Amino acid sequence: MAEYGDDGYKLLSDNRQARHQYEVLDTFEAGVELRGTEVKSIRAGKVNLRDGYAQVRDGQVWLQNVHISPHGSTIQAYNHDPTRSRRLLLHREEIRKLIGKVEQQGLTLVPLKIYLVRGWVKVTLALAKGKKLHDKRESLKRKQEKREIDRALKSR
Repeated sequence: MAEYGDDGYKLLSDNRQARHQYEVLDTFEAGVELRGTEVKSIRAGKVNLRDGYAQVRDGQVWLQNVHISPHGSTIQAYNHDPTRSRRLLLHREEIRKLIGKVEQQGLTLVPLKIYLVRGWVKVTLALAKGKKLHDKRESLKRKQEKREIDRALKSR
């Protein structure tokens, strides 16, 4: 289970693969419209953001393909579908800005992390552009060089 950070929020799930696959241009914080059993599962840390993405439809932003496991001690009839679409709660101005960027520039909305702030479940969405293979290699090379420099400085 994750601990509360210095910022006062509790990180529940992190999409590390997204920073490797995409170049993050801008980030947004959004609330998530959830059912009761989903909140219980998320608080238990049973959420997977790896294949998730967000989509703008009919003036609303929807979180797609994020897997929230069904709650264990709840009757199956009251449980939720693990990969259902969930509405994200953003201001109208933010949604308008996202519509313009996603439709005109061909950018993608990717969830980076899901966390609790004062009991509310929040998602950090990234407005991202897909990396090409050579960009991924370049990023890995820079990361490795930085690691070697840090090691050399530390060993002094």
